[in-house]
Amino acid sequence: MAEFIPPGTRWFALPSPFPMKRGGALYGARLAYETWGQLDAQASNAILLLTGMSPDAHAASHADNPAPGWWEWMIGPGKPIDTRRWFVICMNALGSCKGSTGPASVDPATGRPYRLDFPALSIEDGADAAAALVRGLGIAQLACVVGNSMGGMSALALLARHPGIARSHVNICGAARALPFSIAIRSLQREAIRLDPDWRDGDYEAAGTYPENGMRMARKLGVITYRSALEWDGRFGRVRLDAERRDDDPFGLEFEVERYLEGHARRFVHAFDPNSYLYLSRSMDWFDLGEAHGGDTAAGLAALTGGGRRW
Repeated sequence: MAEFIPPGTRWFALPSPFPMKRGGALYGARLAYETWGQLDAQASNAILLLTGMSPDAHAASHADNPAPGWWEWMIGPGKPIDTRRWFVICMNALGSCKGSTGPASVDPATGRPYRLDFPALSIEDGADAAAALVRGLGIAQLACVVGNSMGGMSALALLARHPGIARSHVNICGAARALPFSIAIRSLQREAIRLDPDWRDGDYEAAGTYPENGMRMARKLGVITYRSALEWDGRFGRVRLDAERRDDDPFGLEFEVERYLEGHARRFVHAFDPNSYLYLSRSMDWFDLGEAHGGDTAAGLAALTGGGRRW
C-alpha cells in the first residue's frame, strides 16, 4: 500500500547504517515529524511527543497543514501544551507507514518494499531513533518527553538508554513492560491478520490484495481493550439498531456497540499497512524496562534519571 503522509511533514535522516537491537541495520532510514512553536535560544523548551501505534506526526494543525490533528485540543496557543511557551515535536514511530521508515518503505538494497525483510523491530529501536532526532535538531535536553500508549513504552526506553535526555516525563497509558493480557490480545490481532488469505505471507501489495478482514478484526480487538467493561455498558448498554434485520445476513450487526466497532474498523483498514501493524505490535510484546535489571521492572524504573533527579 502507498504510505500515507500528511502535508507539512518534515523528515530527518537517521545515521546510516542505523543498527537495530535484535540484529540487522537500516540504511538510508528516515523519521517523519512535525513541529509547533519556537525553540528558544537555549534550546531548553522542547517537548517530544511519542505516539501510539497508529497515529501519524500530525498531532495538531499548523500553517503548513491546517487540518485538525489527532491531539488538536491539547497542542496550540493557550492549550494544555501551550505553543507560546513550548517547542513541540511529534515523531511518527520508526516502523510505521506514515512517513517514517517501516516495512512498507522501499528497501534501498532491492528497490522493493521491505515487507517481512524489515529487521526485527524493538521499542528500543524507536527510542534510539527519537534520540537521534532530538540531537539532530540541536537539543541537548528536552524539557519533557510525552508518551502515549506505545509511545509511553518508547519514552521509558528513551530515558533508560539516553540518561539525562529529558528533565521530565508524562506517561499516558504506557507500560514499563508488556503484561500477559496485553500480549494475548496482540497475539490474537496478529493472528487475525496472518490468517487472512489476502495477507499472502506479507506480500499482499504485489498480489494487488489487502487483508481487510484480518485488519478489521485486529482493530476491533484493540478498540475493545481501550475501555473497561463498565464503560462499554454505560455507553451502549443493550441498545439495538433501528434497521431491520436483513434476511440475507441473519448474523449481521444488531447492537449499537457492534456498529461502533465496525465503524472504527472501517476507518482504519486501508489507512494502515498490515505488516507495519505486525511489527509494531510485536515490538510492544517484547518490551520490558527491567530487562537490563534481571527482569526487575521496579529496578528499571528506579534507575531512570532526568537532570539529576530520580522519578
